[in-house]
Amino acid sequence: MKNGFVIRSLNEIQFWSRIMKEHSFFLGLGFRREDTQLIDEANHFYKIFEGIEQKSYSFGENADPATILQFNKEVHTAVTYIWLFKRKVLGLILTCKLPGATNFPLLVDHTSREAKYFRKRLEELNEGKLEPLQDAIIDENVFFLKIMADHAKFIGHLLDPSERKLVEQARDFSQDFDQLLFQAKDLDSMRPQSQTVPLLDQFLDQNRVSVKSLRDFKKTASELINECKIKSIIHPLLADHVFREAERFLEIIDAFEGALTGKRPPKLDIHEA
Repeated sequence: MKNGFVIRSLNEIQFWSRIMKEHSFFLGLGFRREDTQLIDEANHFYKIFEGIEQKSYSFGENADPATILQFNKEVHTAVTYIWLFKRKVLGLILTCKLPGATNFPLLVDHTSREAKYFRKRLEELNEGKLEPLQDAIIDENVFFLKIMADHAKFIGHLLDPSERKLVEQARDFSQDFDQLLFQAKDLDSMRPQSQTVPLLDQFLDQNRVSVKSLRDFKKTASELINECKIKSIIHPLLADHVFREAERFLEIIDAFEGALTGKRPPKLDIHEA
């Protein structure tokens, strides 16, 4: 269990610290030239999470659990501060104090939800209170389905309007994931009666199909952007960023199915044994 705590902690930190670092970069790009304080804050968080990411790779799976527990606490503090920064930025946008900036309110909210998720994962790990499998399956899917739906909306808005076919595909993915999210919330409201193996297994299978399709769409879009074959204002790093999050969701779905049915060996353990 001690070894499991170390592996789980480092896996979460290595993935999400990179995500937080890139959020800082994207937010900085969206501020106006005169927003020097906000730009400086975004750059500050970029350096913080770059340092955390690098430090996380200095530990191995046999690291002292007490050392990792303390590292988790340090990361938790940094995540709390970037969450507060993101919520401050969202407030400024929604009260029309950053006219002309290019960060969508939904994008800022999206990044803050991911910071809140990361912070909760660190708390669960340090307290040794990961959710039971059936609860984790529903809660993780509700969270990530919303993330995927957001991604589709962002892609659709950042593609050039003349890329009509790709814009239409992004819109279709947005609608698909909105529907999957509604279904997940229905399953959530039916708890605990809905938490049967057949229902949860079908739930995971259905979501996997859509996530794979969106993942492949993101991969193709990323390749086309890198090769300058489509018109958009999507930064190449953002294209790769959303692709990696779809890959993460697929790993989580596979881990859940492996634990639920034994069909697939889990690559990621994100629930209580």
